[in-house]
Amino acid sequence: MLYAVLFVMLAGTVLAYGVFPPAGAITGTACLLLCAVFLLFTRRRYLQLADLSRYLKRVNSGDYSLELPDSDEGELSILKNEIYKVTMSLREQNERLKKEKRQLADALSDISHQYKTPLTSISVMADLLLDRKLDEARRAHFTGQLRAQLERLTWLTEALLKLSRLDANAVSFRRQPVPLRELIQKACEPLLIPIELKDQTLSIEASDDSVSCDRSWTAEALSNIVKNCMEHTPAGGRIRVIASTNALFAEIRVQDSGAGIDRADLPYIFDRFYKGRNAAPGSVGIGLAMARAISEAQGGSLEARNALAGGAEFALRFPTVGTPR
Repeated sequence: MLYAVLFVMLAGTVLAYGVFPPAGAITGTACLLLCAVFLLFTRRRYLQLADLSRYLKRVNSGDYSLELPDSDEGELSILKNEIYKVTMSLREQNERLKKEKRQLADALSDISHQYKTPLTSISVMADLLLDRKLDEARRAHFTGQLRAQLERLTWLTEALLKLSRLDANAVSFRRQPVPLRELIQKACEPLLIPIELKDQTLSIEASDDSVSCDRSWTAEALSNIVKNCMEHTPAGGRIRVIASTNALFAEIRVQDSGAGIDRADLPYIFDRFYKGRNAAPGSVGIGLAMARAISEAQGGSLEARNALAGGAEFALRFPTVGTPR
């Protein structure tokens, strides 16, 4: 490019000098000035390109420190601004990946811990059951404990698989009108015997309205909420399930007569594997997380608070039948 410019300038100078010598001198001087300006401009562009090249090398090596976008005009300024935007996007993606990596590591650590405890108990009880001198009463006791730990592992495995499906958006929810009372009865049915054994009272107050949701998945979410309330309600306590609708949404509130939720636990109560200060023995800490994931995947919401009269209160909301999402 430089040689072509010099050739054109030299040819113009010679031609002008042949026509009129003074004009040739002026033309030569002008060409020299233009050549100097061209060289300075070209050097400046090469320096800018070198800066961009070094900047891209830093980005490629993982250095996403941001530089202010260029406010000048021209093709290089436009290119610098576009590179700046791409760098910002890469930085955000990198931070998000680091966060997800930390969350995955924490989740794997929590999962391994949740499996380690029952597996250790199973191993110990299996060794004890091998003792031929063990009397039948203790053998029956250890067998029952072994079965309980296996059931816990089964539930934990199924819950983790369901959570992974929800995370991967691999669940197809069949939204349809479901009567509120029918939904609540389906959710509470597996818990009736444990509630009775704790001498607790379960009351259901529901209108004849319906809620638009997936019957099975929503019943599981509600069951996890009621189960949490049952575990935190003392013997002889009360659990209330109150359902109502309005023009915008259907709401199911679950209240207990326990000690309530510690204020320090409220922001994290729906986090996976989080166990509050009043967590029940053997609690895993994924029931409420799954309940919220199920509700939000269907366009609903789940909130927790302390009731004014005491105890915890959970509010599960879904759009009412016919309400646009």
